[in-house]
Amino acid sequence: MDHAVLKRIILEQHEAIKGMHIIPREVDMDEKCNRILVGIRRAGKTTMLYQLVQRLVMNGIDWHQVIYINFEDERLDGFTTDDFNDILAVKSELTEKEGWFFFDEIQNVPLWEKFCRRLADLKMHVFVTGNNARMLSREMESTLGGRYLSTLVFPYSFREYLNAEGIPHDEDDLLMTASSARIVKALDGYLHFGGFPENIGHAGKREYVSSVYRKVLEGDIITRQGIRNPVSLRLLVKKLAESVKDTISYNRIASALKGIGVNMNTQTAIDYLSYMEDAYLVFPIRNWFSPFSEKESVRKHYFMDTGILSLFLLDKDPVLLENAVAVELYRRHPVNLEEAVSFIKSAKTGLDIDFYLPGEQTLIQVSYNLEGDSRDREVNALVKAGKLMPGVSRFIIITFNESGRIRAGNTEIEVLPAWKWFLEE
Repeated sequence: MDHAVLKRIILEQHEAIKGMHIIPREVDMDEKCNRILVGIRRAGKTTMLYQLVQRLVMNGIDWHQVIYINFEDERLDGFTTDDFNDILAVKSELTEKEGWFFFDEIQNVPLWEKFCRRLADLKMHVFVTGNNARMLSREMESTLGGRYLSTLVFPYSFREYLNAEGIPHDEDDLLMTASSARIVKALDGYLHFGGFPENIGHAGKREYVSSVYRKVLEGDIITRQGIRNPVSLRLLVKKLAESVKDTISYNRIASALKGIGVNMNTQTAIDYLSYMEDAYLVFPIRNWFSPFSEKESVRKHYFMDTGILSLFLLDKDPVLLENAVAVELYRRHPVNLEEAVSFIKSAKTGLDIDFYLPGEQTLIQVSYNLEGDSRDREVNALVKAGKLMPGVSRFIIITFNESGRIRAGNTEIEVLPAWKWFLEE
């Protein structure tokens, strides 16, 4: 690595951060703790680092103490483990004061975790981003020696989306007809184009989402995992998108693809889904009532951003709404999703519930509207579940824009418009 080029990259990055207008995210990072930020590509991890750098400088840190390196810079192609020491050499040239190190998308450099461990042992301040779930694996945590906190960064929440769009949404705004109408309209855009921060104000929103999807698929899955048959992967993603509301097993995925002429065995389906989860393209929800043998093999999968899901669907607003609710539940339970959020589907009892939050004893059904037989279907499902699960204390139906309360026997059900539920504290 050319020492002068590395130094130039760091100094140029200072200028880029200085001129960046940043809309603060809801995740507040303690600058005293070393941290790893992970999440789907373009979720806003880099911007969160910029936000932290600006705050540090505002509080008295000198720019020369900031060593910010984006490893996706093409000038760093060929950067190896041996080049890490050059980073420390550049820092020593810039300042003798303590350093604040920011490493963006470092996951492709071999042994990055050992270098970051060494910096932490030297009492340096280190912040790392990546788009691979393996950065949070137990093996990685062992190498890092417990010296880093981890944060999963999602695309914008609906609240952050409204902030970025400049749409007021305090309590008074929710009560005013004109303001609430803007919020409802924004929700429609949020469902169809997702929450990638850079897509706010973008003229070609669908094209932008499509470009992010291609980068995730080609860069974070196909290239990284060395997939030799990318067509089969693309068809699997499409099949998964068409099955978002349904339970789906590895065997069923493989069989469905064989039915359209794709030669895929069950193990390949398992591997491909694992790669998609590692890249934060999708995430699974488990069935609360599944036998142990099926908890991992028969699940629902949701997309990390509804904008990507909408690329595969036409006139499927109910599916987008359920996916958005799943993402929000994941956002509220990023550390323990497996224990905190499940769905319920039982052939034996006939139960079919979209989401169950055992820690909150809450059942949630998602229905775009309650027209026709939708109302009876959703209400009856919750009433039946309440009788079979006497510990449940809260029953919710989330709709696009309907609200109210339904009393059915001893069961009281809240009907909440999605925008209001998304804005709950």
